[in-house]
Amino acid sequence: MPSLESIGKLLLIMGGVIAAGGLILLFFGRFGLGRLPGDIVVQKERFVFYFPIVTMIVVSAVLTLLFTLLGRLFNR
Repeated sequence: MPSLESIGKLLLIMGGVIAAGGLILLFFGRFGLGRLPGDIVVQKERFVFYFPIVTMIVVSAVLTLLFTLLGRLFNR
């Protein structure tokens, strides 16, 4: 059973990661991430559907690389 101290630390880390992710999304939004070629956009008269498939693939690849590097760094 984890202690309250370890749960508190985990919640602080998760909050920091979420806040950092929000800042990164704000930063990348200004430089066009989210409107990459290959993203699906359907525009009708009173309806817009946007599915950022290529953006999700790029973000997934970057996060996979980042977590792999961090995992190798901390598991020495």
